[in-house]
Amino acid sequence: MDAQSKPPSLYSSSVKRLDQKRSHIFTVQAKPPSGNAMHLEDGTVKWWTERAKQPFGSSSNVPVNETLAVDSLLKKINRGDLLVVNSRRRNGLILFREFYAEFAGPGAAVGGDFDQGCHKIIPLGNLSLIEPHDHEDHQKALKIRLQWIRLTQNFTDQPRSADRAQMILDQFKTYFDKSTIDNVPNEAFALMVGVLPQTVRRVRQGMGR
Repeated sequence: MDAQSKPPSLYSSSVKRLDQKRSHIFTVQAKPPSGNAMHLEDGTVKWWTERAKQPFGSSSNVPVNETLAVDSLLKKINRGDLLVVNSRRRNGLILFREFYAEFAGPGAAVGGDFDQGCHKIIPLGNLSLIEPHDHEDHQKALKIRLQWIRLTQNFTDQPRSADRAQMILDQFKTYFDKSTIDNVPNEAFALMVGVLPQTVRRVRQGMGR
């Protein structure tokens, strides 16, 4: 794996907690805004598109007057709280460790045993994190997280670093609009597929970023 540098902090976000009775919903709005909604199309995680057809929550999901900073969300993740990326939104979360980063997309679990030692997060889109209602939701979210990990591993199996960078960028183009992708730092993509930030920058320049 190529040597890495820590990605800069480029996002200012807020987290709102909703619903005191059932599941707790944490909504993070990344800045700048992400533009028009899109939908995931990759076959390995197409489960979320089916889930998106189901009713979302209930009328008890009403806002309360409480705002949490992103660093508070990071603390929740590190202490083992398990949350789920809302499968009905085009959103996700990049989680940084010391030497690598992972992307948790719609339907994926974050926190729990997965993300101990996470030192930074970058929300993508209008991120919504929900507590699983029951054991079945818990297990389903863990399965989806593993699917996202395996998807990225398909890219890291490529021997050429430029190919790995190209593949992760192309994949994100199917999930997010251009303005969202443009505001993700080179270091974040580099840490996801084990290349240097310079490699990602060159590939982006070739794509006409």
